[in-house]
Amino acid sequence: MWNRRDFLKSFGLGGLLLGTGLVSKSAFASKNKMQKICLLHTNDLHSRIEPFPKEDPQFGGLGGFARIHAMVEKIRKQEEQVLLLDAGDVFQGTPYFNFFQGEAEFKLMSKMKYDAGNIGNHEFDNGVKGISSKLKYLNFPLLNANYDFSGTDLEGKIPPYKIFQKGDLKIGVFGVGVDLEGLVEPQNRETIVYLDPVDVADKMVHILKNEQACDLVVCLSHLGYKSNIGEMCDIDFAKKSSGVDVIIGGHSHTLMETPDRLLNRDGEEVIINQVGWAGIALGRIDLYIDKKEKTKIASSKLLRVEASIA
Repeated sequence: MWNRRDFLKSFGLGGLLLGTGLVSKSAFASKNKMQKICLLHTNDLHSRIEPFPKEDPQFGGLGGFARIHAMVEKIRKQEEQVLLLDAGDVFQGTPYFNFFQGEAEFKLMSKMKYDAGNIGNHEFDNGVKGISSKLKYLNFPLLNANYDFSGTDLEGKIPPYKIFQKGDLKIGVFGVGVDLEGLVEPQNRETIVYLDPVDVADKMVHILKNEQACDLVVCLSHLGYKSNIGEMCDIDFAKKSSGVDVIIGGHSHTLMETPDRLLNRDGEEVIINQVGWAGIALGRIDLYIDKKEKTKIASSKLLRVEASIA
C-alpha cells in the first residue's frame, strides 16, 4: 500500500524541484532498510529518432534516441536496479518510419536495452504483419494482455506479461492497449479482439501477485491519460482496478510534471505517469520497497531530453 505522506515529488523541466511536507523523517530513515528499483520510461516516441530542429516553435532541440540512451546509461551506472520501459506508439511520425517501416526504431531500442514495451495503435499502421515482420529486430518483449491475437500473425508472439528479478525484488509488468476500433483500419487490425482492460488487469494481478509473489506490479498502458468520450482511460482504469501499483501511460501525449496518485477500488494508491511524446522527456520513478512491512515510498523526476543533460 502506498503511503500518501511518503510520496516525494520532484521534476526537472525547469530545475529540480522538491515537494515540501510530503515526506516524513521516519520515511527517510526507513529508506535505508528498503530495496530500491528505478523505473525509467518513455511513450509515444513516434519515430522521432533525431531531436526536433532547433527552430521548432514548441520542442526546439529536444529529444533524440541517442540522448535518451546517454541519459539512461548514466543512470544505470548510478543505480543497481533499473528497468527501462516504453508504453507504445514507437512507429509513425518521421521519414524514418516511411523508409524503414519500424526496423530502425526497433534496432535502436534494442541497442538502448529496453526491458519491455507495449503495443500502441500506430504499431498497426502497416497492419498486423507490419508488426510481426519487425519483431526479429527486438531483443525485448512487446507486452499486451487485452488484445486477443488468435488467428492473426501475432498469435503467440506478444506475451501478456513479463516478470523481472531485480536484486531481491520481483517486478511484474503487463500491457494494456486502447480499443482499436475507430483508430485502426479493419484490414490493419484483422480479427484482433479487444478485451476489457479492468477484467484483464484482475487476471494479471492474480497471476503476478498471488501466484508469482511479485513485490510490484507495473502496467504499461496505451489507453490515454483521460478521455472526453467515455472510453477507458488511465484515470478510470486506476480507479476501477485492484492491485496495480504503477501505471506508465501513453497515447494521449500527456506531459505530467509529477505523477498522479489515485485510489483504486480497494482504497489503495496507484501512481500514474506519462511523459509527453517524441522523446522530449524521460520519466523516472524511484521506488523503495519494504517487503516485510509491505510498504512503498516513491520519488519521481521528469528529465528534459536535451543536449546539455545527455
